[in-house]
Amino acid sequence: MADTNRSGLGRVIAGLVLFGIAFGYIEAAVVVYLRTIYQPIRHPDAPLDVSGDLFPLITMEQLEAAGPHHLHRLKTELGREFATLVLLAGAASLAARNFNEWVATFAIAFGVWDIFYYVFLKLLIGWPASLLTWDILFLLPVPWVGPVIAPALVAAAMVGTGLLVLWRERTGRPVAFAWWHWAIIFAGGFVIVASFARDFRNVSSGGYPRPFQWWIYAAGLLAGLGAFGGAFRRRTATTDVPDRPKDDHRP
Repeated sequence: MADTNRSGLGRVIAGLVLFGIAFGYIEAAVVVYLRTIYQPIRHPDAPLDVSGDLFPLITMEQLEAAGPHHLHRLKTELGREFATLVLLAGAASLAARNFNEWVATFAIAFGVWDIFYYVFLKLLIGWPASLLTWDILFLLPVPWVGPVIAPALVAAAMVGTGLLVLWRERTGRPVAFAWWHWAIIFAGGFVIVASFARDFRNVSSGGYPRPFQWWIYAAGLLAGLGAFGGAFRRRTATTDVPDRPKDDHRP
């Protein structure tokens, strides 16, 4: 059984990576189209430049003044972002056999997708200018913003930890997560999201982002990685059945 699991591990990882890369291109292409639509609203007198900075954001008043169809497009975009998460979760479900594997495969697909989203944006329109360029990360339930390097580091951590969990699951040595490991990991994730969303009122009203609170972000990331490391080091019984010694004649 263990050999079968190991032989399928490479195929699963390859599939998740290919999915993430392709989905990253699709996401980047959508953003290029959105910039083409919304950049003239932000700067009506300037020539079209889809590689420029995103701030200040378009306010609701500007969208309403531009016409009701733009508000409809915003609602469509919110639905697309939710569908993105559903699609990633569905892809993970196809590759996973249990909850731990689902979390691992979702993390791998999400992380690869997020990293290659930025890779393809750089290739397509030359944005971001640097890893410290500010980005709109998400719009649900409020706008999340932060320097590009911040979500990129989270994505890299998701890929790395997901690969470790999936490898342990497929080699018969599952990571022994306790409830408190999950509690700290999800709390760390909440703190990271809070570091991205804490300035949403300011940016939603057309202000420039205030300095990023790296200490909040780092506390959440380190807490999650620390809890994962503690679970990864815990002893757990192998799920493989050892072969009997040849001289063992017990029934």
